[in-house]
Amino acid sequence: MQSRIVKCGNSLGVRIPGSIAKKIGLVEGTLIDFQVEKDVLIIRRRCYRLEEFLSRIAPDNTYGEINTGNPVGREIWRCREFTSLALI
Repeated sequence: MQSRIVKCGNSLGVRIPGSIAKKIGLVEGTLIDFQVEKDVLIIRRRCYRLEEFLSRIAPDNTYGEINTGNPVGREIWRCREFTSLALI
């Protein structure tokens, strides 16, 4: 399958056929990464690593525990001071 490079403002764009986009889960607004190896352009969906997410944890986006109420099923709650363990 082929496509053509198109002008998008001061940049160039690649039109991705709908069948390919659907097959790999691309939608408008999906973040992508570019990689160049010799004369090959590789386009991949942006993949985040755990380290990236963990590095963004800060006091202003960290929240305390939330009380979800009493067990309603077969959960077992064991409370020790401020911690609890739920087994489903």
